Amino acid sequence: MDSPFKIGKIKDKFLKFIRKFKKYLCTNILFLTYVCVSMIIAILLRYFTIEDISDIKAFLCDGVIVLLLGSFGYLFKAKNQFKYFFSLTVFYTFLCVINHIYYTFYMSFVSVSLLGTLKMLGDVGDSVTTKLELIYFIYLLAPIIMIIVNHILRRKKYYYEVGKYERGKKIFFKILGTGFIALILFFCTLESSEVSRLVKQWNRDYNVQRFGIYLYTFNDLVQSIQPAISPMFGYDKSAKAFRDFYSTQDNTREKNKYTNIFKGKNVIFIHAESIQNFLIDLEVNGITITPNLNKLAHSGMYFTSFYPQISVGTSSDTEFTLSTGLLPSSSGTAFINYYKRTYESIQNKFNDLGYYTFSMHANKKNFWNRDLMYKTLGYQDFYSMDYYDIPSDKNDPDYIGLGLSDKSFFRQITPYLKEFNESDKPFMGTVITLSNHSPFNDTTKYGDIDFSVTYNRDTGKYDENGNVITEEVTVPYLEDTEMGNYLKSAHYADEALGEFFTELDNAGILDDTVIILYGDHESKLGKKNLNLLYNYDVTTGELKDKEDPTYVEFDYYKYELIKNTPLIIWTKDGSMQSEISDVMGMWDVMPTVANMFGFDYKYALGHDIFSNNEKIVVFPNGNILTNKVYYNNLKEEYILLTNEPIDTTYIDRIKEYANTRLEVSKSIIVHDLIEKEEDNLERVILDEKNKKE
Repeated sequence: MDSPFKIGKIKDKFLKFIRKFKKYLCTNILFLTYVCVSMIIAILLRYFTIEDISDIKAFLCDGVIVLLLGSFGYLFKAKNQFKYFFSLTVFYTFLCVINHIYYTFYMSFVSVSLLGTLKMLGDVGDSVTTKLELIYFIYLLAPIIMIIVNHILRRKKYYYEVGKYERGKKIFFKILGTGFIALILFFCTLESSEVSRLVKQWNRDYNVQRFGIYLYTFNDLVQSIQPAISPMFGYDKSAKAFRDFYSTQDNTREKNKYTNIFKGKNVIFIHAESIQNFLIDLEVNGITITPNLNKLAHSGMYFTSFYPQISVGTSSDTEFTLSTGLLPSSSGTAFINYYKRTYESIQNKFNDLGYYTFSMHANKKNFWNRDLMYKTLGYQDFYSMDYYDIPSDKNDPDYIGLGLSDKSFFRQITPYLKEFNESDKPFMGTVITLSNHSPFNDTTKYGDIDFSVTYNRDTGKYDENGNVITEEVTVPYLEDTEMGNYLKSAHYADEALGEFFTELDNAGILDDTVIILYGDHESKLGKKNLNLLYNYDVTTGELKDKEDPTYVEFDYYKYELIKNTPLIIWTKDGSMQSEISDVMGMWDVMPTVANMFGFDYKYALGHDIFSNNEKIVVFPNGNILTNKVYYNNLKEEYILLTNEPIDTTYIDRIKEYANTRLEVSKSIIVHDLIEKEEDNLERVILDEKNKKE
């Protein structure tokens, strides 16, 4: 049994610790307030975006970064510390607000490398402002609380009293040292796969969930200077991986019934802005939303499980992946950060075949840096907004969305296309639509569509014969909703498309031209709008109960899988009519087109969809889709898409497949390996061939 003396000694030490702790609390109120509000808004951001605040590692990471940066405040005199802590709090607040808004719009977190794209906000400002909600400004409580606390402390002469005995440098080194030790210990506990995910920055959701918004931002800052410093580091390792990968790949075109079927024909790629697959054959209130698109899908080759593979570059990522067969950059965008590279592109392949290649888009030529990137890809001409008669008055019916309406755009490009068609050279062109860009708010110009629903409602009264008396009631349903506006916008874009095909046919262009239409990316409407479309009961004014047999469940995976867009290959003679249900990614377009038009390729990572290769789509965030499973890289789990059983070796194999291609694609983009390593690769391939012989 412990002696009373020993127990008293322990009690004295405990009381001494309590006194010191109370003194610390009383003399570091401003610093502790800064720490608390900074941590709270970081937690709120995770709650309102990825909806997960359970990971203790994120809490620890945020805390360490807040402590490390906050420690420097003690290098200032007590009376000047507020300015420093307040500045940090404002920075954190801005970080949370901008990431919350960005996540709502792009379902991703902000990348420092995209600061160069801020100039585009003037063009898409309406898309952002329409998504602003009051909840985004909850983060402003942090600086407001700091101001209130500072005001109270000044009134109580807190800074004067603390300043008399505070040893700022000593406290600074203690907090800084504690923070660094905690950070080192934290990284020692991480598995190699976690470190790899942080460094590679493929899955931004994962990094914020696991490492917090503050460490994510710091890591992203480091990753975002890669365009300048990466070519100086890691080149040898990346070059070897590049040579090893492609020396084992056989990209020889595998002959099938579509080999050379379009050789020598013209081709027009129609880049259909924000058109999703669920629009095909969709009827709302007796209105067919996309009758012309339906017709194309049912008379052409229609890929029902086609997925864009976009990162933060959205439309530009789609153009890049379709053109090169590579995946988008995980740091910035290829169009802006890596346009000074050599790429094997579909445009240059058509140039080699003697085609005239061009792109048409009624937007500014430098939007997404297209004017420079298009030269890299090999387009011979870019018909940007300077080539069209665009109304200066936004109220003009020919001004819709971000600029020139699709109907006017199609009318104005038809004479160009007719001229190209009458020349001696075949042509390959990309036509980029504009009207169906978010925020889908030009409803007065989309046509006379009414999504109101009229039905007979039970009044609860009876006539003299005992029959229930009903009354006719009209409810707005999708009117004045984001989903309703999107459907109206898509309906207008579809009308414009129908008129375009009529004009092309009248001009004789369709007789020898292949049309390849693809949706560039999802509309980013969110689960709330999908529930409104599929699960809203107009008679009750509420969502259907989950027990209702017509209820459509939009869990995480259902929402991910509905992000597919249409891909249609169409010819006037109807010879391509078929429906392809195999999963297909944007990176498969170039190899598929190569086989149909008769050119070879070396570096595309996708495959001809009609080859014998396994059908697999790898997304830039590490998610994977096959005909069998959808694998979620963030949660490290998957769902089965068929009744065919699989084992863990299947998941391990497709993960390795994905990781290898993500790394190879990144290396090509960052280190310009096609330009610098092509000769070395040829020697490796020749050596391997000689060894076999």
